[in-house]
Amino acid sequence: MYSIGELAELAGVSARTLRYYDREGLLKPSCVNEAGYRFYGEREVNLLQQILFYRERGLDLSRIRQIIYEEDFDILGALEAHLRVLEEQKEHTEALICMVRRSIMSMKGECRMSDQEKFEAFKQRTVKEQEELYGGEARNKYGDEEVDAAQKKILNMSEEDWERFQSLGNEIRTRLEEAVSAGSSTDSGEAQRIVTFTRSGLG
Repeated sequence: MYSIGELAELAGVSARTLRYYDREGLLKPSCVNEAGYRFYGEREVNLLQQILFYRERGLDLSRIRQIIYEEDFDILGALEAHLRVLEEQKEHTEALICMVRRSIMSMKGECRMSDQEKFEAFKQRTVKEQEELYGGEARNKYGDEEVDAAQKKILNMSEEDWERFQSLGNEIRTRLEEAVSAGSSTDSGEAQRIVTFTRSGLG
């Protein structure tokens, strides 16, 4: 068992934070003695680790509370999910590092770097995010070949086309979200225009 001070020191947070988590119903102590001192056991230690993982991923406390107190919440499964996210972040960071390093070498005349290479990591991230958000819907409607062609088009964009494509990112996201949320009732013509828009990268 850990006192509130011991757990705060162990986790690198303040006792004030733990008291706040208690008041918000996010992390209750396993017991409170007659003097009013809080104590935390192994379950609370594991839950606090999850809270800090989700905070690191940018989730707000209300959403974290919903997740960790779901009836079927699985700490092991959550850890595996955190690992996948971290590995994806690491992969993207390494791609950015490589791109910056090659850009520096190119500016120094130590290597040649095409315009496409200068944006490779950004485009790969965009394609991955769109696949995660809308890939299943798009592939069901249009097939793998159509979606793969759209993604290839994005990856092969020139610098000018990429900048124009990025400037229209909000419009793309809004139209795709509207199409997906409408489900089977969505006008197929609108959905087709979205795919065509993505394939051209220019609208």
